[in-house]
Amino acid sequence: MAAQTLNRAHVEPMTDPFGRGVTYLRVSVTDRCDFRCVYCMSEHMTFLPKRELLTLEELDRLCSAFVTKGVRKLRITGGEPLVRKNILWLFRALSRHLETGAMDELTVTTNGSQLARFAAELRDCGVERINVSLDTLSSDRFKAITRWGDFDKVIGGLAAAREAGLKVKINTVALKGFNEDEFDELIRWAHGDGMDLTFIETMPMGEIDGDRTDQYLPLSIVRARLMDRWTLEDIPYRTGGPARYVEVKETGGRIGFITPMTHNFCESCNRVRLTCTGQLYMCLGQDDRADLRAPLRESDDNALLNAAIDEAISRKPKGHDFVIDRRTSRPSVARHMSVTGG
Repeated sequence: MAAQTLNRAHVEPMTDPFGRGVTYLRVSVTDRCDFRCVYCMSEHMTFLPKRELLTLEELDRLCSAFVTKGVRKLRITGGEPLVRKNILWLFRALSRHLETGAMDELTVTTNGSQLARFAAELRDCGVERINVSLDTLSSDRFKAITRWGDFDKVIGGLAAAREAGLKVKINTVALKGFNEDEFDELIRWAHGDGMDLTFIETMPMGEIDGDRTDQYLPLSIVRARLMDRWTLEDIPYRTGGPARYVEVKETGGRIGFITPMTHNFCESCNRVRLTCTGQLYMCLGQDDRADLRAPLRESDDNALLNAAIDEAISRKPKGHDFVIDRRTSRPSVARHMSVTGG
């Protein structure tokens, strides 16, 4: 099927049963990653057979179908999306929707390991802003938490991203007893280099080697501690995701807080998530999903696919069921974040 180009600058978004417009699609292009972060996956992961993954052309067709239905923002995720072979082809293909005005933003969440290679090309594809996951500024701690990661390579990738003109937001998972003594330093470092910083609560998804009850640090506590040192002012700044932002008076920079556990963000949820195998999850914290791979492959036109998307959106739930259960180490959701898309 020929690639579809949209010429309409605005399409009314899909609306879920609770009146929320669905304008944001997060797309996992692979469940594979070159790190093994301790809160995300086991060190000895079994990944999906490559034959089960959608092709890049199929991912383009699926994403484009969502754009025709009013999605204005696409975020490419993984696993680590930049380890997928020929992934820049997908970015180049999807950038046509930016050129026509059918889409507002194409962006990516990455661990930074491949940015030195791809930052300039991503900018050429119309990517203006990226999220980079980084939980510590200590190379020893970085190795401990990622198991396989190279801290210097990530720092070099961040420099390449800024040099390419990409706006960078650092995503930091708040982990009790691991990095909570670094938060002030992270703020000074990120804001000193013109980067936003977002703190995230650990989420109970997928079996890991440790116990998440030992990792969980409520961001209400983090914010209270930060206020002892910094002047935080709530601001209306939004990026289309779940973070709520403050401005730090002393630095002029922004801090975001993503709080799925202590204060969920479901009332304003505008997002759905597509996996690399064509499964659509209407909620990160629920197991209900819709298979879009079958209708995608059953016909060369999008009639069946569009019907499947509409039916799925009609089932989008009001909120998630995340909970840290201190009586058991079992996660609230069995699938790993790398499967759903981080």
